[in-house]
Order: sequence, then structure tokens, then C-alpha cells
Amino acid sequence: MILYGILWQEFIIFKRKFWSTTIGAMVSPILYLIAFGWGLGSNLKMEGTSYMQFVIPGIIALNTMITSFNNTANSINISRLYYKTFEEYMVAPINMRTYAIGKIVSGAFYGIYSAMLIVLIVMIFGGGLHITPYFILIAILNCFLFSAGGFIAGLKINSHADMAKFSNFIITPMSFLCGTFFSIEKMPVGIKYFINILPLTHTSQGLRAIGESLEMMALHFAVLAVYFVVLLIMGIRLCKNIE
Repeated sequence: MILYGILWQEFIIFKRKFWSTTIGAMVSPILYLIAFGWGLGSNLKMEGTSYMQFVIPGIIALNTMITSFNNTANSINISRLYYKTFEEYMVAPINMRTYAIGKIVSGAFYGIYSAMLIVLIVMIFGGGLHITPYFILIAILNCFLFSAGGFIAGLKINSHADMAKFSNFIITPMSFLCGTFFSIEKMPVGIKYFINILPLTHTSQGLRAIGESLEMMALHFAVLAVYFVVLLIMGIRLCKNIE
């Protein structure tokens, strides 16, 4: 019931901010599609397919990462530092483990919603996106992973300015280096090994996994699942320590 209450509260907030949330989640993907897809990619090929078909999964990976991370991180950070409502949860008869899970799930739902909006836009304009159960699984797992990461950031970072710096040093580099807009195959070997460790790389490659071997598909899922489990455990323990 406590988890339901937390999710219901987030749903009420989502309803009140429906249009601003929806429009905000659509602006960046539309700009990326116009600039990199219909503009730059009209005459390009990437990894044996049209650049448009290559870049759309990358945009979904990127947008779900940013949306899930930012919604959870900013929500926790603002409730701790500005509204001071986080302390109310701490003194209330609420299990902080349940609170952590509720906030991570609600942040992931924002990411899932943004992915649905991108898919809808692509279907309207005919982007040739192939959606499979594996595609859906990877996209959802990416949302939960970065929502868990955002939860940890929201608890650890003690100012809004530092939150922006964290995004600039961690989220922004992943946005452009993890195969979202270009293939990493031509990157220098050392850099490529590092990039292959990052979770967004496996999300981008997993969303493009049509025709890949089962071993590679399993690898993408396993890496994302391990990241999520580790971040979830860290977030729950950190939340309980703060309590």
C-alpha cells in the first residue's frame, strides 16, 4: 500500500503537469530527428542501413536516459534541499526501501512515457522503426537503470549547481559517445573499450539488435541488468543510511 501511495502521488503530479511534461519530452527528440535524421541522414548509410533507421534507436536510448535520470534526480534533490519534504518521509512510518523503489519506478515511468512519444512520432512520420519484445525490454531496463542512478545522484549531490555539473560530466558525455548518433567501430581501441563498458552503449546497440546473435543480445541485457541491480542496491542502502 505504501508503494501504491507513492506511485499514486507521482501520477497526480504527472496529471497536473501533463502538457508541460509531454511537450518537454517531445521537443528534443523532434529536434534530433529533424537535424540528424531527416536533415543530415537523408543521404547517409550507417552499419549497412539508412542513417535514419540507425539514429532513431539512439535517440530513444538517449531520451529515456535523460528523462529517467533527470526526473528522479531533480525530484529527490529538490525535495531534500528546497521543499524539505524528504525529511517528512524519513520521520513518517514508511519503509525507506519502499520509498526508494517507489521513486525509482516513478522516474522510470517518465522515461517509458518519453519513449512511447518518440515511437508515436516516428510512426506518424514513417521512420521504419522495428519494435520487438527485446526492444521493449531493453528500453524499459534502460529507464529503470538511469532512474536508479538519478536516485543516488539526488541523495548524494548537495546543491542544484552541482547537479548540473554532474550531468555535464557524466550524462552529457554518454549522450554523444555511446553510439547514439554514430557507430563506435571506428573509435580508437582504448576509447572503444571504455565506451563499451558504459550502459548507454549497450542500450543503443540493444535497441538496434535486429540480426545480432543471441549471445550479443544476451550480453546487452546482462550488462544493463547488472548495472540496474547494483545501482538499485546502492540507492536503497544509501537511503536507509540517511534514515
